[in-house]
This record gives sequence, structure tokens and C-alpha cells, in this order.
Amino acid sequence: MVEAQSQPQEITFNVHGMHCGSCSARVERVLKERPGVAEAAVNLATEKATVHFDAAVLTVQDLLMTVTDAGFEPIPPEVPADREQAARAEEERRALGDLRLAALLTVPLVVVSMGPMLIPALGEWMHGQVWSWVELFLATPVQFIAGRRFYRQGWGEIRHRSPGMSTLVMLGSSAAYFYSVAAVLVPGLFPTGTANLYFEAAAVIITLILFGKHLEARAKGRTSAAIRQLMALQPETARVLRDGQEVEIDAQDVVIGDLVRVRPGERIPVDGVITEGQSHLNESMLTGESLPVDKNVGDSVVGGTINGTGALTFRATHVGAATVLARIVGMVEDAQSSKPPIQEVADRIAGIFVPVVLVLATITFAAWLLFGPSPALSYAFVAAVSVLVIACPCAMGLATPTAVMVGTGRAAEMGVLFRQGTALELLAKVDTVVLDKTGTLTVGRPHLTDVLGPGSDEPVSGDVLALVAAAEARSEHPIAQAVVAGARERGLEMPPVGSFNARPGFGLEARVDGDLVQVGSDRYMREIGLDLNEDATAVAQQLAEDAKTVVFAAVNSELRAILAVADPPKEEAVDVLRELNALGLESAMLTGDNALTAQAVARQLNVEQVVAEVLPDGKAAEIERLRQDGRRVAFVGDGINDAPALAVADVGIAIGTGTDVAVEAGDVVLMSGDLHGIVNAVALSRAAFRTIRTNFLWAYAYNVALIPVAAGVLYPFLGTLLSPMLAAGAMSLSSVFVVTNSLRLRRFAS
Repeated sequence: MVEAQSQPQEITFNVHGMHCGSCSARVERVLKERPGVAEAAVNLATEKATVHFDAAVLTVQDLLMTVTDAGFEPIPPEVPADREQAARAEEERRALGDLRLAALLTVPLVVVSMGPMLIPALGEWMHGQVWSWVELFLATPVQFIAGRRFYRQGWGEIRHRSPGMSTLVMLGSSAAYFYSVAAVLVPGLFPTGTANLYFEAAAVIITLILFGKHLEARAKGRTSAAIRQLMALQPETARVLRDGQEVEIDAQDVVIGDLVRVRPGERIPVDGVITEGQSHLNESMLTGESLPVDKNVGDSVVGGTINGTGALTFRATHVGAATVLARIVGMVEDAQSSKPPIQEVADRIAGIFVPVVLVLATITFAAWLLFGPSPALSYAFVAAVSVLVIACPCAMGLATPTAVMVGTGRAAEMGVLFRQGTALELLAKVDTVVLDKTGTLTVGRPHLTDVLGPGSDEPVSGDVLALVAAAEARSEHPIAQAVVAGARERGLEMPPVGSFNARPGFGLEARVDGDLVQVGSDRYMREIGLDLNEDATAVAQQLAEDAKTVVFAAVNSELRAILAVADPPKEEAVDVLRELNALGLESAMLTGDNALTAQAVARQLNVEQVVAEVLPDGKAAEIERLRQDGRRVAFVGDGINDAPALAVADVGIAIGTGTDVAVEAGDVVLMSGDLHGIVNAVALSRAAFRTIRTNFLWAYAYNVALIPVAAGVLYPFLGTLLSPMLAAGAMSLSSVFVVTNSLRLRRFAS
């Protein structure tokens, strides 16, 4: 029998009905238990589940049914976003209706139950069994209509042997309600002085928790504001040329190759290349930079950016999910849905916390019943219910994901994309930043400064430079492009190129108009068997000491030229390195350039640690060496040859203006070439991690401190127990505090 071939797939879908860390942990656990599921991650704040599974073993429908059986509502991934949002809005509307019903009945219930204690004269007038029935009448709809969600979810949690917040609320409020019902119907069953009514406690518990969840939902809605703002940047319509006529269509219907027209002040609907017109674009949504960027024919434009005063026509190159804006939204959503390492610890704690609370509540009840003062049953009951209600782990479950959501969203607004939530935590712990030189610390647009003959300061013939430029024209390297631009500036015509072969980190070889042309570093010259004479070495050394990159050129195995290319440092580089140092970070420069040139640039930038003449795989090895020495390393780069180092570093920071390969390898992407983005990324990640730690400190300290208070540890000193109503209010406020504390990150400024 032939086994079915594995079909690995990934799916992300929304899950409604999760209220605490135990809920998300349970959904994650039941998904992981399914045969065929390789990995599952569930995020409480975003209400999303991401599952890696084998499609040969189970289907998407199987996964959705697994979540449904666990007591939650999965939203199929094919459901359009507007329908999913409508379903969420309907759920929130029902929750608000339940809150209003609960509040409407709980207020008079509290007046009836507490009034006689506060106003003795009122107590004489309200004396009688009829008022007990009034309390029962008011409390019942609160318990079973407004509070039905806690029963539905609580029973689901118990059925799956994974109790959570709903279990605690269900048990606490039900204990108060049914105790009171028994006290009304059969008061003779209770010991003298214990047939008390706790209808108001049951109702207030449900009402306050519903109110807390309402505030929490509103605050959580603001945590995803950055995503909504990004999505709102995409225009709904576009004007395209069809059959020579300008027609307005849905932006989603634009296809690659369409000619799109944009008027002054309008947003660019899709990505493309300008074919007609001149203007300037506000690209702040992309780079975080407010200064407009000049655009001419041949320049690229990005969907969502704002056109200035000129009219433009451009040819669409990327549409739909392939646009830069769509990819940015996808990156931010992925980061918000992923789990930093600290969240894994929180999930494990949440998974065992509620069962521990149930045990503590049972011990509390037994201790008061055995050793408490008379009426012991009443004291035992109040203490146990308070423990159940106050210990809900909602704040624990929200501590990390809300901070990650707000932090990554704020970073996106500043032009910094965290591709994984993990990077947010790891970057906060980095102690060393290693930066590539060309294109990262330097502008990456070098220009040709010198073309010298070997061993002399006389310029070489234009024919030799034309041959070298023709070979370099096949390379994407910035130095190669500088040589080509220099040849064109000198008015040289480049002959046709036949074969071409590049050696990253060394050089290139090409057959140009019948001649063998070899261009590269001194080590490449030695590799191909060309020994550099003393004169050539001296010329190269002098150029390198002037912070110029030296390239040797051989034609038909004879050294014919020494070329020098200068790539000036970025204006902000010195300030950024100083700011990184102020943050307590060590910085180093890593480059494949020769040591003399690297040292010259390092002197200009005040960089003390320099590693030069490093091949692409050597960059990764150097990063790994630092990590083996106990360093936590962030590497910043922009080129194809930086991809291995970006991948092996603790955090890879890619310059978004660099190559696609580098961007894909990075954990963090700086959408502009401004190096201040590195400082912003580090500072924001530290602020986010501080917020996470504050959230956890509050959540854990709250439970550690208040569970003993709820159990009655202060009774011997104060003579009172914590009311279940106050316990419910404290629990709700704890969650609201965590979310609002995370929202402070929205005000983060560099």
C-alpha cells in the first residue's frame, strides 16, 4: 500500500468567543492534538489562529470543526473581510445588549438588597418575604439571559477539561444565585443565620464583567488601528485607459500592464512605473518621511502614496496582494499574530492557572467552614466565590499580544516593519549592532572617481574602460553600476557582451567583443593568476587610504587598469552610530571591501570595530562568531550578499530600499534608507518589551496579592471579607489596565 504524499499547508482564520489566556491556550491545544497538525498558534488579541497542517491527513473543515467542538466560533478563511467584520459587529451588538439588560435589572436589584442596610427607615418599610421574590425576579434574567455566554462557554471548557475565565464566572455567579434561590425557597435547610441572599452579588458579578469586557473590546479595537489606517490608504477606484478611453474601475480590477492615470492630489491606486508626466509624491505612509519625493518618467510609484501637483500616467506592475501596501499590511498582521518567546511562558501559566484557582477556592471554602466564626457557611461561601471571581486570568492572556499589536502598528507608521512579533522582543535584548558598509552606512550610489593605468597615474584609454563597463553592466552590484555610469558620463559606447559569470565577493568574468575581461578585487586577481606589481599595489593603497574602493581590471589576462569608486557615508550615519552608543549598544562595521578603504570609512564614522575583506558566507560566520561569544546581535544590511548574515543574526534588519532578497531575509524592514530607523526600531522594541513586563507584573502581582485577600487573609486584622462584587470589579479593571497600558505605545515618538 502506497502512503499518501504529504501536502503541507498553512491556514489562518479568525476565532470568536475567546476571552482569556486559557481560552486561546485551549484552542491551540485542541488543534495541536489533531493528527496531521504540525504547529498551531492562537493569538488572543487578534483572535486569529494560524495552523500548519498536512492536507493529505485532514481538511480545513476538520480544523474548523475542532475549534467549534472546543466551544468557540471559527470564521472560515474564505469569508470576505466585510462579512467577517459584520459578524464581529453583530457579536459586539449582542454583547452590548446583554450589558444594557444586566445593568437595567442590576441597579434596582442592588437598591432593593442594599437599601435597607444603608437607610434603616427603608428597611422597616421593605421588611417581608415579597422583597426576596422581587430580588429573584430581577436576578434571574441577568443570570440566564445576559449571562448565558458564560454558561455556554463554561460548560464547553469543563467538557474539554480545560477550565478558563468563563468557568470561574459561571461557578462564582451560579453559586451566589442558586444559594440565594435555596434560601428563598427552603430557608429551613440552612443553619441559623446563614440563609442569606446573594442575588445582588451574582448579578453585579455578571454586569461588571460584561462591562469590563465591553471596555476591553473597545480598547482592543484601538490596538489594531494601524492596520485599519494602512488598509484605508488603498483607493477604491482607479482610472485606466481601455481601448483609448479613460474609464473608472474598481482598484481591485486593475491588471498588470494597464495604463493608469492619476490627477493632482489623488492617491496612487496600485504599484507601477511612470510612462508620462512629472510630479512629487508623499510617501510618508511607506517610509515615515514627510518630505515629498520627485518622480519622473521611468520612476516607480507605490499604491497608497499621494500624488502632488502634477498629472501622471503609469503602467501597473503589481496589483492586488502583490502591491507594496498589501505586503506591508500582511507583514504587520503576521507580526501581530506571532508569539514572542515571553508569550509561550504566559500560555503555559494560563493553562494551569485556572485549575489551581479551583483548588484554592475549594480549600478556602473548607477552611472557613471548619475553622471560621459563626455563621461559618456564609463566610465560607463569600470567600470561595470571591476567589473564583477575582482570579480570572484575562489580564495575563492580554499582556503580550496587545503590546505587540500596538507596538508593531506604531512601528509601521514610522516606516519600520516588524515581520515577526518575536523580533520585537529579541531586538529589545540586542547588545551589538553590526552594519554592512556599502548601501547601509554609505549612500550605496558610488561614483567612479579614478581610472588609472597599473603602476602610473596616467588615465587609461577609453577602449579599456568601455570593455570594463560593458562587463560590469551585467552586474547588479553598486560598484559595477558606478563604473557603467562613469563610462556613460565620458561618452563611451559599450560593445556587446557574450558570456558572463559573477563571483560574489570576488569579481566577474565576461567575454566582451571577443576579449576576455576580468574585473574584481585584489584577491580575485591573485586567484586568476595575476600578480600585482609594487607600483599597482602602491596606487591601490593610496586610493584605499582616501576611502575609495579599488577595482582591478584585466583584459586577456593582462592587468590594464585600476579603477577607484567612492561611496560617501550617509549624512545621518555618524549621528545614528552615536545614538546607538547612547542606547548602550556596541556597533561594528562589516564589509567585503579591502581593509584600507574600510578603515578610512570607519575613521569618518568613528566606528572602532571593523571587519573587512569578508566574503558573503564569511559575513554570516562572523555574526555566528559574535553570537558564540555570548553577544546578542542585530545585523543591518541591504544587498543580496547580506542575506545569509541577516538570516543568521538574532535580528536581521533589512534596508527596504535594498534588494528583495535582503528584505525577505530580514526580521525587521526599514522602509526608507534612513538609518534613524534602526534607532527607532531598537527604542520602540525596548518600550514595547517594558510595556509587556509591566503588564505581566500587574497581572501576576494582582492575582498573587488579591487571591489571598479574597480568601480572607485580612479578616483577622480588619474583620471583613472582600465582597464578590468588588472582586468582579477588580478583575475587570485589571484587564482594562493591561490594554490601556499597551495603548500608550501609540504615542511613542523617536
